[in-house]
Amino acid sequence: MTSLEITSEIHENKCPSVNQSSQKNHVTEFKFQLPPYLVGKDEIEYDSDGDLILNREKEGTLLIEHSISTKLELVGLQVWRGSLLLADYILSNQKIFENKKILELGSGVGLTSIVASFLADQVICTDINLEGILQLIQRNFDRNSKFIRSKFNVMELNFLQTNWPSDVQEKFDESSIVLAADVIYDDDITRGFIETLKKLLHSKSSTKTIYVSLEKRYVFTVANLDSVAPMYEEFLRIINQQKLPWIIEYLPLDFPQYFHYDRVDQMILMKIKRK
Repeated sequence: MTSLEITSEIHENKCPSVNQSSQKNHVTEFKFQLPPYLVGKDEIEYDSDGDLILNREKEGTLLIEHSISTKLELVGLQVWRGSLLLADYILSNQKIFENKKILELGSGVGLTSIVASFLADQVICTDINLEGILQLIQRNFDRNSKFIRSKFNVMELNFLQTNWPSDVQEKFDESSIVLAADVIYDDDITRGFIETLKKLLHSKSSTKTIYVSLEKRYVFTVANLDSVAPMYEEFLRIINQQKLPWIIEYLPLDFPQYFHYDRVDQMILMKIKRK
């Protein structure tokens, strides 16, 4: 793994209202517009003429603890645009996610899982347990408890170890929706991610829909004499090479943007199901 420090574009460009919570972590306010279905009855308002104000915009704030920069193996401790894109998609599609059992892979600081918990019946939030990331996720859930409407569990999951205990397998099998944001960035992790998806999609106990968001990161290579997105292309290459019976649908990114970030052209949202 590289020893270079990497910083998410979220933190490079405009990290809103950052307060240091420890020597290495910060807590940032991530503001978002509340969809109409999340505005409670106790917040009904009337104008000066006594008429009901409908479809007004209300703003919420998530408090997310994270690192500003990390080594490659710890990038899950940062916030990335893919997690905000997936969070927007969840908020834009109430009927898809409402009352569902949802599993997130490589949850990082837990932002997407927290948003999913606004709607879901249950959320299982997973990541590899490095540098106390599971405890950090739990703290982020606790900070945002006023928004949480679902049951939730924070569990360890390592893409490189897919021999899960039976109780963990049973819990994963109960989920009908799987989320993953910006987890395709390293050769070994990409291969492990595909093995994890294979195990989940080919389980006999449930039918799953996978939503994968990512930002294609281009590099110029002499071999190709062109700019390529190697990890994204490696992900597709392995799927094709193994002839996996998956249907990959690229979802249009024309849904509302509730969080504040740059929704750049390189962003992708895939919906994956087994044929």
